[in-house]
Amino acid sequence: MDLAELLTDHFDRIRQLYGDLARDLDEDALAHRPEGTGNSIGWLLWHVARLQDDHVAHLAGTPQKWRDWQERLGLANGEEDMGYGHTSEQVDAIRIAEPLLLIAYHADVHEMTTAYLAGVDAAELDRVVDTRWDPPVTAGVRLVSLIGDCLQHLGQVGYVRGLLGR
Repeated sequence: MDLAELLTDHFDRIRQLYGDLARDLDEDALAHRPEGTGNSIGWLLWHVARLQDDHVAHLAGTPQKWRDWQERLGLANGEEDMGYGHTSEQVDAIRIAEPLLLIAYHADVHEMTTAYLAGVDAAELDRVVDTRWDPPVTAGVRLVSLIGDCLQHLGQVGYVRGLLGR
Protein backbone atom coordinates (compact mmCIF):
# COMPACT_ATOMS: atom_id res chain seq x y z
CA MET A 1 0.00 0.00 0.00
CA ASP A 2 1.44 3.37 -0.95
CA LEU A 3 0.85 6.72 0.79
CA ALA A 4 -2.04 7.74 -1.45
CA GLU A 5 -3.80 4.40 -0.91
CA LEU A 6 -3.31 4.60 2.86
CA LEU A 7 -4.75 8.11 3.09
CA THR A 8 -7.59 7.24 0.72
CA ASP A 9 -8.46 4.26 2.94
CA HIS A 10 -8.67 6.59 5.96
CA PHE A 11 -10.98 9.00 4.16
CA ASP A 12 -13.08 6.13 2.76
CA ARG A 13 -13.65 5.00 6.35
CA ILE A 14 -14.65 8.54 7.35
CA ARG A 15 -17.07 8.62 4.41
CA GLN A 16 -18.67 5.31 5.42
CA LEU A 17 -18.99 6.31 9.08
CA TYR A 18 -20.42 9.71 8.13
CA GLY A 19 -23.17 8.13 6.03
CA ASP A 20 -23.95 5.47 8.63
CA LEU A 21 -24.31 8.06 11.39
CA ALA A 22 -26.30 10.61 9.38
CA ARG A 23 -28.77 8.21 7.79
CA ASP A 24 -32.29 7.87 9.25
CA LEU A 25 -32.19 11.00 11.40
CA ASP A 26 -35.06 13.46 11.49
CA GLU A 27 -34.87 17.22 11.98
CA ASP A 28 -35.43 16.94 15.74
CA ALA A 29 -32.61 14.42 16.16
CA LEU A 30 -30.29 16.56 14.05
CA ALA A 31 -31.07 19.61 16.21
CA HIS A 32 -30.80 17.87 19.61
CA ARG A 33 -28.15 19.40 21.87
CA PRO A 34 -27.17 17.37 24.93
CA GLU A 35 -28.05 19.31 28.08
CA GLY A 36 -29.20 22.07 25.71
CA THR A 37 -25.65 23.36 25.32
CA GLY A 38 -23.59 20.72 23.51
CA ASN A 39 -23.13 20.64 19.77
CA SER A 40 -26.02 19.09 17.88
CA ILE A 41 -25.65 16.11 15.58
CA GLY A 42 -26.49 18.34 12.61
CA TRP A 43 -23.86 20.89 13.63
CA LEU A 44 -21.22 18.18 14.13
CA LEU A 45 -21.94 16.59 10.74
CA TRP A 46 -21.92 20.00 9.05
CA HIS A 47 -18.65 20.86 10.81
CA VAL A 48 -16.94 17.62 9.70
CA ALA A 49 -17.91 18.22 6.07
CA ARG A 50 -16.92 21.89 6.26
CA LEU A 51 -13.49 21.08 7.75
CA GLN A 52 -12.75 18.48 5.12
CA ASP A 53 -14.03 20.74 2.34
CA ASP A 54 -11.98 23.74 3.47
CA HIS A 55 -8.76 21.89 4.22
CA VAL A 56 -8.70 19.66 1.14
CA ALA A 57 -9.73 22.48 -1.21
CA HIS A 58 -6.83 24.53 0.18
CA LEU A 59 -4.39 21.64 -0.29
CA ALA A 60 -5.64 20.90 -3.81
CA GLY A 61 -5.87 24.54 -4.86
CA THR A 62 -9.52 24.12 -5.86
CA PRO A 63 -12.72 25.93 -4.87
CA GLN A 64 -14.64 24.62 -1.90
CA LYS A 65 -17.73 22.53 -2.64
CA TRP A 66 -19.57 24.69 -0.10
CA ARG A 67 -20.07 27.27 -2.85
CA ASP A 68 -22.49 24.85 -4.49
CA TRP A 69 -24.06 23.45 -1.33
CA GLN A 70 -24.71 26.24 1.16
CA GLU A 71 -27.89 27.44 -0.55
CA ARG A 72 -29.21 23.89 -0.94
CA LEU A 73 -28.70 23.35 2.78
CA GLY A 74 -30.24 26.72 3.59
CA LEU A 75 -27.08 28.02 5.25
CA ALA A 76 -25.72 31.17 3.66
CA ASN A 77 -22.90 31.61 6.18
CA GLY A 78 -20.05 31.82 3.67
CA GLU A 79 -16.91 29.84 2.96
CA GLU A 80 -14.94 31.12 5.92
CA ASP A 81 -17.36 29.67 8.49
CA MET A 82 -16.51 26.13 9.57
CA GLY A 83 -17.82 26.38 13.10
CA TYR A 84 -14.64 27.37 14.94
CA GLY A 85 -15.57 29.54 17.91
CA HIS A 86 -19.30 29.29 17.34
CA THR A 87 -21.47 30.70 20.09
CA SER A 88 -24.47 28.77 21.35
CA GLU A 89 -26.69 30.89 19.12
CA GLN A 90 -24.55 30.12 16.06
CA VAL A 91 -24.70 26.40 16.82
CA ASP A 92 -28.51 26.68 16.99
CA ALA A 93 -28.51 28.53 13.64
CA ILE A 94 -27.01 25.49 11.87
CA ARG A 95 -30.34 23.76 11.34
CA ILE A 96 -30.39 20.84 8.96
CA ALA A 97 -33.81 19.69 7.82
CA GLU A 98 -32.69 16.82 5.60
CA PRO A 99 -29.76 14.54 6.47
CA LEU A 100 -29.61 13.22 2.90
CA LEU A 101 -28.45 16.67 1.78
CA LEU A 102 -25.62 16.57 4.32
CA ILE A 103 -24.70 13.09 3.15
CA ALA A 104 -24.67 14.30 -0.47
CA TYR A 105 -22.54 17.34 0.42
CA HIS A 106 -20.03 15.15 2.23
CA ALA A 107 -20.02 12.72 -0.72
CA ASP A 108 -19.12 15.63 -3.02
CA VAL A 109 -16.33 16.65 -0.63
CA HIS A 110 -15.16 13.04 -0.49
CA GLU A 111 -14.88 12.93 -4.29
CA MET A 112 -12.72 16.06 -4.19
CA THR A 113 -10.63 14.44 -1.46
CA THR A 114 -10.02 11.21 -3.35
CA ALA A 115 -9.14 13.14 -6.53
CA TYR A 116 -6.54 15.13 -4.57
CA LEU A 117 -5.17 12.03 -2.82
CA ALA A 118 -4.70 10.21 -6.14
CA GLY A 119 -1.77 12.54 -6.86
CA VAL A 120 -0.26 12.62 -3.38
CA ASP A 121 3.35 11.53 -3.01
CA ALA A 122 6.08 12.10 -0.42
CA ALA A 123 7.01 15.47 -1.92
CA GLU A 124 3.41 16.68 -1.70
CA LEU A 125 3.12 15.54 1.92
CA ASP A 126 6.29 17.52 2.75
CA ARG A 127 4.98 20.71 1.08
CA VAL A 128 4.55 23.55 3.59
CA VAL A 129 0.94 24.76 3.46
CA ASP A 130 0.69 27.03 6.53
CA THR A 131 3.51 29.14 7.91
CA ARG A 132 1.45 30.60 10.78
CA TRP A 133 2.60 27.76 13.04
CA ASP A 134 6.00 26.82 14.44
CA PRO A 135 6.98 24.49 12.94
CA PRO A 136 5.15 25.29 9.70
CA VAL A 137 2.38 22.86 8.77
CA THR A 138 2.95 20.49 5.87
CA ALA A 139 0.27 18.89 3.70
CA GLY A 140 0.92 15.58 5.47
CA VAL A 141 0.45 17.09 8.92
CA ARG A 142 -2.72 18.85 7.75
CA LEU A 143 -4.17 15.58 6.44
CA VAL A 144 -3.34 13.64 9.61
CA SER A 145 -4.86 16.42 11.72
CA LEU A 146 -7.97 16.46 9.52
CA ILE A 147 -8.41 12.70 9.83
CA GLY A 148 -8.16 12.99 13.62
CA ASP A 149 -10.65 15.86 13.79
CA CYS A 150 -13.15 14.09 11.54
CA LEU A 151 -13.00 10.86 13.53
CA GLN A 152 -13.24 12.69 16.85
CA HIS A 153 -16.34 14.61 15.77
CA LEU A 154 -17.96 11.55 14.22
CA GLY A 155 -17.39 9.78 17.55
CA GLN A 156 -19.27 12.65 19.20
CA VAL A 157 -22.13 12.15 16.72
CA GLY A 158 -22.25 8.47 17.67
CA TYR A 159 -22.33 9.38 21.35
CA VAL A 160 -25.17 11.89 20.94
CA ARG A 161 -27.10 9.39 18.81
CA GLY A 162 -26.70 6.93 21.67
CA LEU A 163 -28.10 9.46 24.13
CA LEU A 164 -31.16 9.84 21.93
CA GLY A 165 -31.76 6.10 22.10
CA ARG A 166 -32.21 6.10 25.89
